[in-house]
Amino acid sequence: MSAQSRRLRFGVLGLGIAGGIMAPYLAQHPRTCVAGAADRHAGLRQRFEQDFGVPTDDDAAALLRRPEIDAVYIATPHQFHREHALMAAELGKHVIVEKPMALTLADCDAMIEAAQRHGVTLIVGHTNSFDPAIGRLHQLAVSGEFGRLAMLLMWNYTDFLYRPRRPEELDTRQGGGILFNQVPHQIDIARLLAGAPLRSVRAMTATLDPRRPTEGCCTALLDFSNGVAASLTYSGYDHFDSDELHGWISSIGRPKQPRHGATRRSLLALPDGAHEQRQRSERYGYGGDAYKLGPRTHQSHFGTLIATFERADVRTTPAGLAIYHDDGVSEISLPPEVDGRVAVLDEFCAAVLDGRPAVHDGEFGRGTVEASLALLDSVRQRREVFLR
Repeated sequence: MSAQSRRLRFGVLGLGIAGGIMAPYLAQHPRTCVAGAADRHAGLRQRFEQDFGVPTDDDAAALLRRPEIDAVYIATPHQFHREHALMAAELGKHVIVEKPMALTLADCDAMIEAAQRHGVTLIVGHTNSFDPAIGRLHQLAVSGEFGRLAMLLMWNYTDFLYRPRRPEELDTRQGGGILFNQVPHQIDIARLLAGAPLRSVRAMTATLDPRRPTEGCCTALLDFSNGVAASLTYSGYDHFDSDELHGWISSIGRPKQPRHGATRRSLLALPDGAHEQRQRSERYGYGGDAYKLGPRTHQSHFGTLIATFERADVRTTPAGLAIYHDDGVSEISLPPEVDGRVAVLDEFCAAVLDGRPAVHDGEFGRGTVEASLALLDSVRQRREVFLR
């Protein structure tokens, strides 16, 4: 079987939000298929088996030992990424790991070393930096069509903090809050577009709701070695919704209705934490109604992004990119049916099956974790933090 006709047989490790969303993409991609899954939640496993007709396990090791598994999509809680990536590498399985890659640089280093030692591919699936609009913007930056890139502005206001959460997702020490879960998307995009090492960061955060005791909003400045500056702002407090400025197109590329504060009110109406845990698994896990939506009609996005070049400003739009240049405004339209998850699988399959170097490899993922940790240090010390 040629590399072009071969399909990588994937196991999905973790059937929560990330794994549940990625599973259909694995089934539909021309170079991958679904061969199994593992999760402790029996109901999610049952849904998965009914949809895909493949065996599931309640234990990660059991899934990874299956000979029919070529690669694994690791979507378990952050604190298990190192353990599961090392286990997969030792068993000869290629790995896509959800963001963040890990919670410490030592864990990232161990994952990179294990992949190299066992000869498997490791990439980190920061899906938003794979979005087509970001990819096209990256091409503009590399080509120099509008001159040197000088500044990036990114900001996103969402309901993130009030979606159902496990307890550790509200504990910064365990990788909870926006600094490990949302701001890394912005960091990853900025690092890709800047195309240079990150020199320093300065950040401020706030914890505004004692019922959700972790950072819920952040503003940061990233200084790259080539002089590119990136300004990042994120808030997950479910008041203002920045999709209002994106034509009420949601982050997953579908029209939405304004629902200011609805997620917050819905969560606070739950009687206790057990109901929140149940809703997180049953509504937001694999097969849950939270993600049973129609076809994508627009580009996926992660809030507003404006890139300032020498001879143009470029803004992400629901259709692709708007170019503001000396002669006025023009647009680059991109197909709505392709999104970041397809591009993740494209890059991964090209690395495993065709031998092409991956852009978002372990070293790149490690750099985003390093930046996230530097932001946290900057917040705690209230000063600029320089990276090595």
